[in-house]
Amino acid sequence: MTRVHVVVEGLTEETFVNDVLAPALGWRGVYLTPCRLGTAGHRGGNVTYVRVESHVVKLLRQDKGAYCTTLFDLYGLGNGFSGNTPVLSDACRATQIEHGLMADIIAAHGDDLRADVRFIPYIQKYEFEGLLFSDPKKLACAISQPQLQNEFQSIRAKFKTPEEINDSPQTAPSKRIPQIYPPYEKLFHGVLAAKAIGLAAIRRECPRFNAWVTRLESL
Repeated sequence: MTRVHVVVEGLTEETFVNDVLAPALGWRGVYLTPCRLGTAGHRGGNVTYVRVESHVVKLLRQDKGAYCTTLFDLYGLGNGFSGNTPVLSDACRATQIEHGLMADIIAAHGDDLRADVRFIPYIQKYEFEGLLFSDPKKLACAISQPQLQNEFQSIRAKFKTPEEINDSPQTAPSKRIPQIYPPYEKLFHGVLAAKAIGLAAIRRECPRFNAWVTRLESL
């Protein structure tokens, strides 16, 4: 049995791990436990390097037989992350932040945590909502608005993968869905749609996300 603590930003990501990721990896013997960043009742946000480092190090120290990974949106990151340089392309920036997070934790805490082996940083490009465009039809049906399928599909068709959907902070995936369907609620509708779409379809459409899940499976 392999245990993996998944440090997440908020309740939506926590529920996504519990309801979508954990069941799929559990049968392979990889057991995921989401750990929300912050205190009880925390709704998300303020994802700074200091808070992430503290949380990751605490988990690695408390459970020395387990792994630790992260699930944070690129647009949700606060200050202090090495590699978070605007001049880089966003694909490179997400990867650079992951590398920087790993390097900084190893440098600060030496080899006693074996972070080079046990820590697997992951930054979602751009946001959780991007994954929902893996299947526009099921996204529309999951929120009980099948007539919106074509509008979601029109957005998806403009990008190579759902992970590319973005033009600016104003047109990030989390902004696009409420523009089409204002009652959209991330926790309720987002997780409902992810479950309807299914992990297999999300992995097929989102190569960066799939690479992370594949790495977890390999544990």
